[in-house]
Amino acid sequence: MPINLHGLRTVGYKVADIAKAKEWYTKVLGIAPYFDEPFYVGYNIGGYELGLQPEDGAETPKVANVVAYWGVDDVQEAYEYLISNGATPFEDPMDVGGDIKVATVFDPWGNAFGVIYNPHFALRHC
Repeated sequence: MPINLHGLRTVGYKVADIAKAKEWYTKVLGIAPYFDEPFYVGYNIGGYELGLQPEDGAETPKVANVVAYWGVDDVQEAYEYLISNGATPFEDPMDVGGDIKVATVFDPWGNAFGVIYNPHFALRHC
């Protein structure tokens, strides 16, 4: 049975200085983050999330740096389904706090494909 995707949820950007990035994004977006932790800063942009994460160590190549996360009901199940259909593991399923769970794979062509379950994030229909 295929994955029941619910649409795009999050686009994440890794940054060398999360405090400066939070300051800049708050200014240019004109809103404060709804989730603000040292390991992650999240903004609700018209029902979609723009997230900032600190880089660990050397700068990450930007091709692997931005990942779109697709909303699912069960991250572990979606992750296993993708792997069983030819995806390559990248980031194993993990709880990142607040009952939010994520995982990332590479599709057969090397594109990063993320899945997310976030019980605190609901789309607003315009």
